[in-house]
Amino acid sequence: MQNQIHQVWNLQILNQIIDSMADGVFTMDIHGRIASWNRSMERISGYSAKEALGQSCQLLQCSRCFGKKCPSDIKKCKIVEYGASEAKECFLRHKGGYDVPIIKNASAVRDENNSIIGVVETVTDLSDLNKARQKANEAELRLQEIHRLDNIIGKSNAMRRVFDSIRAAAASEATILVNGESGTGKELAASAIHYNSRRSKGPLVIVNCSALSESLLESELFGHVKGAYTGAVRDRAGRFEAADGGSIFLDEIGELSPLIQVKLLRVLQERKIERVGESRERKVDIRIITATHQDLLDVVRKGHFREDLYYRLKVFPVFMPPLRERKEDVPLLTSHFVTAFNTKTNKTIKGLSQEAMRMFMDYSWPGNVRELENAIEHAFVLCNQDQIGPPDLPIEIRQPDYSEICPQPFGVPAGTRVKRKKLSKQVLRELLDQCEWNKAEVARRVGLSRTSIWQYMKKWDIPLRKEP
Repeated sequence: MQNQIHQVWNLQILNQIIDSMADGVFTMDIHGRIASWNRSMERISGYSAKEALGQSCQLLQCSRCFGKKCPSDIKKCKIVEYGASEAKECFLRHKGGYDVPIIKNASAVRDENNSIIGVVETVTDLSDLNKARQKANEAELRLQEIHRLDNIIGKSNAMRRVFDSIRAAAASEATILVNGESGTGKELAASAIHYNSRRSKGPLVIVNCSALSESLLESELFGHVKGAYTGAVRDRAGRFEAADGGSIFLDEIGELSPLIQVKLLRVLQERKIERVGESRERKVDIRIITATHQDLLDVVRKGHFREDLYYRLKVFPVFMPPLRERKEDVPLLTSHFVTAFNTKTNKTIKGLSQEAMRMFMDYSWPGNVRELENAIEHAFVLCNQDQIGPPDLPIEIRQPDYSEICPQPFGVPAGTRVKRKKLSKQVLRELLDQCEWNKAEVARRVGLSRTSIWQYMKKWDIPLRKEP
């Protein structure tokens, strides 16, 4: 008697435990009929225990069983044949007619003689998990949007502000002034503004205002007619006309001569141009985006740039922060460039070693993102392992206080080693002038390769040929 009471007590406890489980649990007897149905099964399926008891599991219309009729004899069920079913994600059909994502698991129950006496199945509701997955995917998409806008990459607060400014600029027709140091991505910002604007299907014409003399720039921007000057053998449309219906990006706007400044002011005011040597006005439908690495207001104060033009250009300013002010973006940019150069070189470099990344994080990056890209390219030339290490990095990153050694100047005794300060843009321009822009000779003088000189010129926006 005591034994029977104890068994009943254990059974009650077991039923309470099963009823309190978050997962659905139900059992089927030897005839394949539902013999028990816990509260979680009621919640997950919508069917009460009263409705489910005595029914076959076909009641759930599990997606793994769609189109398959449950056998009348449980001994013919695949669960019995294999002893258990592998837990897999699927769907059951709720009483309300909609599908519920679940993980379903089933096992055959045997007695002490190894005879089948029934089946127990567990059902885990994935509805909340799927919602969480969806939210995570949406968050990842938003994060990717924050990390990248077209070809601009960054997750720092400074870059989020840049992305917000670019979106605002793209939604308007205002004249944009992009300001930032060399190598910060001003051209990328201009491109993002254009290609995210209503003018995206029109052309984006890019002009570097510091690369041409005044006369050549005037002809380049406005075009000319035949005979306007020596060598003008035919009519030629300028860049403003080429940008009709789209955008024109004027880089290094602070280098414009007073004449070009006056002519540009008229374009901004009237959206009309005149070709060189012609008095006929031509209307142009363009959006003007400009950029400079200079403090343009300071240039205005010094009298080198028109104040009225300055305020016309900076209707909506966008500031590109230097890399030293957004160091948290260095690993992200590094990963991007490693992936890009792996594709370009067919290598499989995984990234930077811990020590190399520490050097990247400690470095001040005077050349900004462009210098970082060049540093990765330099490392790819030297690296013959699956990770970039300190020896693969440019010397200025490994040794920030590095002073380059150059041959002695005229009049200094042979064998005397003369140290000079670290190569700067001004020093490089002076050396280029001294060497008549022979980059190989400049490289010999500073003890670097010709490629390094070319990279410095690219970094500092120095034209490859002497300006006329």
